[in-house]
Amino acid sequence: MRNFGRALRIALRRKWSITGIVLTSMLIAVLWGANIGTLYPLVEVVFKGDSLPGYAEKQISQTDSRIDELDAEIHQLTAELATADDATAKNLRLQIEAAAATQTALAESSKYLRWAKPTIDAYAPRGSYATLMLIVAMLVGGTAIKLVALLINLMLVQYVAESASLDLRALFFRKALRLDLDSFGENGSADLTSRLTNDISNVSGGITALLGRLVREPLKMAVCLGGAMFVCWRLLLFVMIVTPLVGLVMHHLSRAIRRASRRAMEEMSQLYGMLNDSFAGIRVVKAFNTQGFERAKFNRGIQAYYRKSMKMAFYNTLARSSSEMLGMTVVGLAILAGGYLVVNQQTHLFGIPMSTVPLEVGEILMFFGFLIGASDPAKKLSDVWSGLQRGIAATDRVYEIIDQPIRVAEPKNDRTTARPHREIRLENVVYQYTSGPTVLRGVDLTIRHGETIAVVGPNGSGKSTIVNLLCRFDDPQSGQVLLDDTPIHEMKTRDLRRRIALVTQRTILFDDTIENNIRYGSPGADSHAVVRAAKMAFADEFILRKTPDGYQTRLGSNGTRLSGGQMQRLALARAFLRNPDILILDEATSQIDLESEQLIHQALAKFLVDRTGVMITHRHTSLSMADRIVVIEAGRISDTGRHEELIARNRFYQSLCGSEQRAAA
Repeated sequence: MRNFGRALRIALRRKWSITGIVLTSMLIAVLWGANIGTLYPLVEVVFKGDSLPGYAEKQISQTDSRIDELDAEIHQLTAELATADDATAKNLRLQIEAAAATQTALAESSKYLRWAKPTIDAYAPRGSYATLMLIVAMLVGGTAIKLVALLINLMLVQYVAESASLDLRALFFRKALRLDLDSFGENGSADLTSRLTNDISNVSGGITALLGRLVREPLKMAVCLGGAMFVCWRLLLFVMIVTPLVGLVMHHLSRAIRRASRRAMEEMSQLYGMLNDSFAGIRVVKAFNTQGFERAKFNRGIQAYYRKSMKMAFYNTLARSSSEMLGMTVVGLAILAGGYLVVNQQTHLFGIPMSTVPLEVGEILMFFGFLIGASDPAKKLSDVWSGLQRGIAATDRVYEIIDQPIRVAEPKNDRTTARPHREIRLENVVYQYTSGPTVLRGVDLTIRHGETIAVVGPNGSGKSTIVNLLCRFDDPQSGQVLLDDTPIHEMKTRDLRRRIALVTQRTILFDDTIENNIRYGSPGADSHAVVRAAKMAFADEFILRKTPDGYQTRLGSNGTRLSGGQMQRLALARAFLRNPDILILDEATSQIDLESEQLIHQALAKFLVDRTGVMITHRHTSLSMADRIVVIEAGRISDTGRHEELIARNRFYQSLCGSEQRAAA
C-alpha cells in the first residue's frame, strides 16, 4: 500500500483537477440523494391528491394541534403528580418526560416546514397534477445536471490517472536505463516491458478506481445513509448490524485478490518473454522447424495465465457477491423492521425505542429508497475494490525496479582529468559477477594515449569484462581503473563516456533514418559531419548507391535491410562522428565478410592515429593493427608483446593464430 501511496502522490500534483473531482463527486452524490428524496412528496402529497402548499399548511396545523394536546396532557399529568404516591409518581414522571420529548420532536420537525412555507406558498403549484409535473421536472433536470457533472468527473479522473501513469512510465524508463547491465540479464527486457506497459496500466486503473468511484460512490452512500438517518437514525443502526461481518470478509478477500493479481502479472511477464524469444529468433524457429514446440510452450504459458486470471476473477466475483448480499440483507432487515413499525403504528422494536412518534408510509418508503440507493454504490464499490487491489499489486512490481539499488552510482564529489588523457591504468583489478565466478584476478595493465592494444584469450577469460569496466558499466570488487591519476568511479559517467566510443560484435541500429543512426550519440552534429563520418567508415558509397533514399532511408527494426558488413560500417561511422579519445572494438569484425573487414581496417588505421584503441579480437588481420597484444588467461594477464614476439614464445597465442590461419584457408 505504501508504494501505491507514492503513485497516488504523483496523481495528486494536479491540484485543480483533484478539486474538480471532489466538487463534481459531491454534486453527483447530493443529486443522487435528492432524486431518491422525491419519493416522499410523491407518496404523501401527490398520490393523496394534495399540493405542496396544502400539505405544508395541513402538516403545520396537525403538528400544532398535537403539540396543544400534549401540552394539555402534560398539565393534567402534572396536576395528578401533586397528589400521587411514590410508586404512581414515578410512572407519571416517565409519562410527562415522554410527552415532553414527543412535543419537542414535533416542534423540531415542523420548524423546517415553517421556515420553507413562505417559499412554498410563493412558488409551488396549487394542484396535485401540477405538483407531479414539478417533481418530474426536478427529477429530469437534476438527472441532467448529474450527468454533466459525471461527464466532467470522468474526464478529470481519466486525465489525472493517465497523466500519473505518463509520469510513472517516464520515471520507470529513466531508472531502467540506469540499471546495472546484469539487471537486464536477471529481469530480462521482456519483464521490464511488461512492468512498463501492463503493470503501469493496472496502476492507472487503480488510480482511476480510487479517484473515480472510490470518491463518488462513498459520497453517494453517505448522502443516502444521511437521508435514512434523518428519517430514523435508530432504525438505521439496527439494520446495519451485519456490516462488520462483511467488512471482515472483504478484508480477507482484498489480500487474496492482491496475491492473485501479482501472480497473474508475473505470468504476463513470462508471456512477454516467450513472445520476445520467438519473434527475435524467428529465423532459427523456421530453420529448425520448431514452430510446434514454440506453440506448445506458448500454450502452456497462456494456460498458466488463464488459471491465474480465473482465480483472480473468482475472488472478484466473491467480493461482488458479498457486497450485494450485504445490501440485500440490510434492505431485507429494513423492510421487516420498518414494516412492523408502520403496520402496527409502533415506536419500539424488541423493547428498543426506534422513534418518538410512529413512522408514516411516506417516511418508511423514503427510508427504504435511501437504503436501496446506498446498496447500489456498495455493489459498485466491490468492483472498485478489486481494481484497487490490482493497482496496489502492480505498483509494488513497478517500484521494485524504481527502488532497485544501483552499483554504478554517480560520485558525490566528482573529479575530472585533462582531455586527451595520458594513460589508462588497471591496478590489481578483481571482478566477480553477481552469484557467478571470479573472472578477473588481479589484472594490472597500462595503456598509453595513442596506443592500440589487442586483448586476446579464451572464452570466459575476462576480455569483455575489461571493456565493461573501462566503460564503467560496472565497478570491480577490488582494485581500480584510472584515467591518468583519476579513478573513473570518481568521474561522472557522462564525462567518462563522452570520451569513449564503443563498437560491439552485435551491431545495434534503431528504427530510424541512416542519418539519425549515425548521429546517435552526437545529436548536435550537422548533416555534413554525418557524411564525413560515413566517408571515413567507407559507408557513404553503399548508402548513396544501394539504399532507396540515401541518408534518409529508414532502416526498420535492428537494421534488417542491411548486410552485416554494412551495419558494422554504420556503427563505425557513429563512433567516428563522436570523435572519441578512446575507441573500443569488442569483436567488431568477427562476423563480417573479408571485403568489409578490409574497408573497416583501412578506416581504423586512419582514425586511430593519436587516439587510444582497445580491441577484443581473435582475427589475425585485426591483431596486426595492434601496437601491443595482451594475452589473458583464467582472469590474469599471462603475456604481452607484439605479434612477432608472442608468436615466437607463447603457445596459446601460437594455437590461436594457427587455428585462425586454418579457418582462413
